[in-house]
Amino acid sequence: MDIILLERIEKLGTIGDVVTVKDGYARNFLLPQKKALRANDANKKVFEANRERLEKENAERRGEAEKVGSKVDGAEVVLIRAASNTGQLYGSVNVRDMIAGLTEQGHDVNKKQVIMGSPIKTIGMHDVTVALHPEVHVIVKANVARSDDEAELQSQGVDVLAQLFEDEQKEIEEAADANRIDPTLEPGEIPAELLEDGATPAEDTAEEAAAEEEAASE
Repeated sequence: MDIILLERIEKLGTIGDVVTVKDGYARNFLLPQKKALRANDANKKVFEANRERLEKENAERRGEAEKVGSKVDGAEVVLIRAASNTGQLYGSVNVRDMIAGLTEQGHDVNKKQVIMGSPIKTIGMHDVTVALHPEVHVIVKANVARSDDEAELQSQGVDVLAQLFEDEQKEIEEAADANRIDPTLEPGEIPAELLEDGATPAEDTAEEAAAEEEAASE
């Protein structure tokens, strides 16, 4: 379907452009949201007659969005959540959480403006886009952590999730080292560190035999 854009649409064009889109996209989103008109002769004449007014109104909305954007840009929302030792959340952080955090800081945003793509499921610093106007997008931070201390470290630039991964790998390596068999041992030979008081296997066997003989004689 050919349409006339009434505002800038990412990857399509800007106000006044005539573009072709899928029928479903036009009928279900662009036309009902009044972001576009069908590109027929009648609508083209209507648009051209109102172009100046539409462009002026768009510029005013963009100016207001830029003022708001200057305040909200770079805002950091701290979200304390339960998570595993590998940093995986027992749940997720979604658009509603971000709106609540930004609202607490005095920023007026709605769910249509917050763009996350998918919920956040790990601790760390995450970029979240806020679209205040089709031509004004800003980035805010979601600081997801298990505690206030972790959140503070992440604010300072520490990659807590990477540290957790390194700690886990270290524990795995230490456990492997503790269970590793000395390749220099003969078959059936017991490692010296497992023997009490530095005794050899032969000494242990002799002592056990003497103890059993003494017990039998009694």
